[in-house]
Amino acid sequence: MTALVQFDNVTKVFGKSIVAVDNVSLSIAEGEFVTLLGPSGCGKTTLLRMLAGFEMPTEGNITLAGDDVTQLPPYRRNVNMVFQDYALFPHLTVQKNVAFGLERLGLPREEISSKVASTLSLVGLSDKIEARPYELSGGQRQRVALARAIVREPKVLLLDEPLSSLDANLREAMQVELKHLHEQLGLTFVLVTHDQTEALVMSDRAVVMHNGSISQVGTPAELYDQPATTYVADFVGTSNLLKGMVSKTAGTGAEVAVGSTKLHCNGAPELSVGQDVIVGFRPEKVRVIGAKEKAPESWDVLECQISEVLFHGGGIRLRCTLRDGEKIICDVQLGTTAEKFGIPEAGSKIKLAIDPDNVSIFTEDDRQ
Repeated sequence: MTALVQFDNVTKVFGKSIVAVDNVSLSIAEGEFVTLLGPSGCGKTTLLRMLAGFEMPTEGNITLAGDDVTQLPPYRRNVNMVFQDYALFPHLTVQKNVAFGLERLGLPREEISSKVASTLSLVGLSDKIEARPYELSGGQRQRVALARAIVREPKVLLLDEPLSSLDANLREAMQVELKHLHEQLGLTFVLVTHDQTEALVMSDRAVVMHNGSISQVGTPAELYDQPATTYVADFVGTSNLLKGMVSKTAGTGAEVAVGSTKLHCNGAPELSVGQDVIVGFRPEKVRVIGAKEKAPESWDVLECQISEVLFHGGGIRLRCTLRDGEKIICDVQLGTTAEKFGIPEAGSKIKLAIDPDNVSIFTEDDRQ
């Protein structure tokens, strides 16, 4: 796919020493939905604002459709942004809010009317054309902001945490709507969020950022199933991360001693016996096994005691303690394992099994 947006060695320093973005290089293909994901202060919003033209890089270059836009002001870039607070004009109708940018371009009245009507139809607000923002729900205001941004047909639509002020149910519905809107329009979307679920649900690719740098770029499945660092493993989803030492190696596999517990990993990086590592695996990849049940031959069995049982709607989360005191969590779906063995109680003993194919090993270099 053709690269529409290109960041080349971009750095942004505020004041004399606050490095918000540190030597970032990133390509975004035409038509992609890319999410910049990370906690507050990681540099994701600064990167978005530099693409929009609201901030200028201290070093590096930004190109859009092959043109260097590094020093261009926002109005000379063919991008539009949907802000976190929507930034609608409260005194204008929905129609006037959406038409505002087109009127600034001096387009004929008939063309403006046609574009506004078709865009409001696209976002499901044809019946709200004469309403004012205070008469709309949060989700409707968000749709108006989207309509205003896309009516000018930008090359890139920038979204700065646009769902953060919505309640949980509406937020989930709008995630699906945004994904469908992207598919319909075929525009390039760049979203900023700290919400991992948003990134996993909507993105073609997500860019996980940490301390101004990129930790990993990949599809949602790659980030979740093949995290490159312990930071990504812990930030994208939930992971069990246990300190251990390599006790054996064999080909691309390794055995790691976590206290007196042995864990195996297939597809481990190049390791040496005695090396300190971190072992990682997802809570839902752990299987509860009964007292008389045998785990698959190649799987590891972890003997532990349940310290806490947490109800999570469709499932339960077990917080468990291994024999040497290490803590792990296990997610159990109600209606499957829970029905088979009953709901475990805090204080009871339990056996958990884990497939070595679902275990990752991180070295010292993979801990950021």
